[in-house]
Amino acid sequence: MTTLYLRKSIGLPWALAVCLVLVTLVLGLSANAQERKTTFITFDVPGALGTAGYAINPAGEVGGQYVDLSGVYHGLVRARNGAITTFSAPGAGTGPGQGTAVRGINPEGAISGFLVDASNVIHGFVRAPNGAITTFDAPGAGTGSYQGTYAFPINLAGAIAGDTLDASTVFHGFVRAPDGTITTFDAPGAGSGPFQGTFVAEAAGINPTGAISGVYTDASNVNHGFVRTPNGAITTYDVPGAGTGPGQGTNGGGIDPAGAITGNYADASNVTHGFLRDEHGVITTIDAPGAGTGPFQGTVPVCNNPAGAITGFYLDASNVWHGFVRAPGGAITTFDAPGAGTGPFQGTQPWYNNPAGALAGWYQDASNVYHGLLVTGE
Repeated sequence: MTTLYLRKSIGLPWALAVCLVLVTLVLGLSANAQERKTTFITFDVPGALGTAGYAINPAGEVGGQYVDLSGVYHGLVRARNGAITTFSAPGAGTGPGQGTAVRGINPEGAISGFLVDASNVIHGFVRAPNGAITTFDAPGAGTGSYQGTYAFPINLAGAIAGDTLDASTVFHGFVRAPDGTITTFDAPGAGSGPFQGTFVAEAAGINPTGAISGVYTDASNVNHGFVRTPNGAITTYDVPGAGTGPGQGTNGGGIDPAGAITGNYADASNVTHGFLRDEHGVITTIDAPGAGTGPFQGTVPVCNNPAGAITGFYLDASNVWHGFVRAPGGAITTFDAPGAGTGPFQGTQPWYNNPAGALAGWYQDASNVYHGLLVTGE
């Protein structure tokens, strides 16, 4: 699988047909949960090598991307009625592994993401609801291969959060205001060595008020969570039980309108567990039923919606991915998309849930092909 960029990620396909497959079935839920009717919708751009959904807004519009037969990436938006519009950001390269990556879509339909140009330099972009695309570069972004500006989520007001990789290969956070003004920041304690620094959460890493969630890597390559208030104050935190070795620690993820954060942490045995940090800083750990307990296996919450439902995925003892939803009360539902593969690192990975509880993501089939996934339920 081709890797587009050198950034800390867990199970994120970049190397990823409009044919709609509708499958309706009833999921068996975890104990203490009720059954619900769930509809899985697979979407693929015709002729694509792979397709993925990365964000879904309250209207049910999905922002995502696909890779063409030449290995070039392009953005897409899937309307609620299933119509898919594809696009490429101005300046996006046309070589293998280059192109356009989508990472956010707000309630107005504005889309955020980044592009890889012909020199493999990264630039941010925002696509207005009418299709007009503006590209941008954060101050201090490097201009070497895979350096530059990684733009991720966009909120209702149009503010975009992300991070930059500078000329010394150090990461820094940034927020781009709706008027285009860009402010960069570093979490206290962030390391200044290669591939250390400050990372904004890719999914739902900025909430409607402008609060930002993420992770920083210190000088010893240990990860710690952070939250940045709209006025720029940064609070750091560690989940109890998080490991203190290189690559271990706490990774802040999605942040909801109230300021509650979901994410994951790696313990001293390199097993991954989820967590919820509420708006008061109280932390609850999360382990999906069936999650593996070996190194690098476990539970990865990604996004929490305004109702407090959390979605994400887990890696089982056979290294297969499965999706899950955690209800506000704590009950966890696990699921697999029809057609998802059961081989190592195949399976189902939901990435984002909207206020109505619809999920967007992807699954990898038995032939290692990625397909866009929309999950709705009653």
